[in-house]
Amino acid sequence: MRSTPETVSTISYRRVSFFNAVETETLALFEHLSFEFLEKFDVFAPAKTGRTREHNPPELMRGFLHCYYKDIYGIRPVEREFRNMVAWLSCGFDRPPSRDAVDRFLTDLEHVVDEVFDRLVEQAACRGLLDLTYCIDSTDVRAMPADQDASKCYDPTDDEYYYGYGCAIVSTGQNIPIAAEFTESKQAPEETAMRITRDALAVAKPIWMVGDSAYDTLDWHDHLLAAGVVPVAPYNARNTDDSKDIEYRAEDRIDQYSKDVQPKQSTLDETYNRRTGVEQTNESVKDCGLGRTHTRGRVHARAQVFLAPCLRLVVAITNYERGDNPGSTIITV
Repeated sequence: MRSTPETVSTISYRRVSFFNAVETETLALFEHLSFEFLEKFDVFAPAKTGRTREHNPPELMRGFLHCYYKDIYGIRPVEREFRNMVAWLSCGFDRPPSRDAVDRFLTDLEHVVDEVFDRLVEQAACRGLLDLTYCIDSTDVRAMPADQDASKCYDPTDDEYYYGYGCAIVSTGQNIPIAAEFTESKQAPEETAMRITRDALAVAKPIWMVGDSAYDTLDWHDHLLAAGVVPVAPYNARNTDDSKDIEYRAEDRIDQYSKDVQPKQSTLDETYNRRTGVEQTNESVKDCGLGRTHTRGRVHARAQVFLAPCLRLVVAITNYERGDNPGSTIITV
């Protein structure tokens, strides 16, 4: 049947409206970053039996970031979101992925999600988004009551117990997470604190490293000072029987490392006040999905915990890239 002018006009209007809808904020998240490197991980390789994947890892990664940006979590809600044609087209799918494909990807991602996070940190560092002050802190991650892998944890900040896990984060710049680790509770063990401190220094060396009194340990201070970084954490007299008249552990440790350097307490005070940066980072990452897991089991919980700072990094990189363009939309999370 020959199209009338009215029919052509209607078709054109619908087409323009559709592509205007596809041009969403989440589509902008993928404009400056490629996730093709995921295909190089062995965990995403085809099975030896010859079974191929229903969808490629880059599309599924973009799909999860899209859902987390939209506050959609959990296997079933994510799978339902992918039935939305605008959603699956903007993420690069040729058809909506099944629930099994979504579940399998999240399970496999847990094995490499920390490496994916590291790749994004490198991208942020290359763009100059890091500064010379690092902050370290930990936060709570609430779990579903049905998650049998979670446990009863104590939150000393709010003096309350909760059911779930924890996450330790090192941040810098404008709420940029550069090192993270999934933990069994909010209070991260000293071994974990040392590990993510080393991970953060491997990205770039700052001048200052700030933490609260929980990081008043000799190993943490001595490791940073040996690396040429000044640690700033309040002195906790409860950690020793021979208390010292100091406000910060660094005042005592620097005396042992250098006779020429005499840190001013006012400078240490000013630097410690920047610790609010990591608290703001924690809130930003919680807005990206960190605060509560919506999956069952430690494997999926860990994957979700790392996906949240991954999304925060993607948002920060996107804002950096689009900020130089007049009239560009700044994405908020």
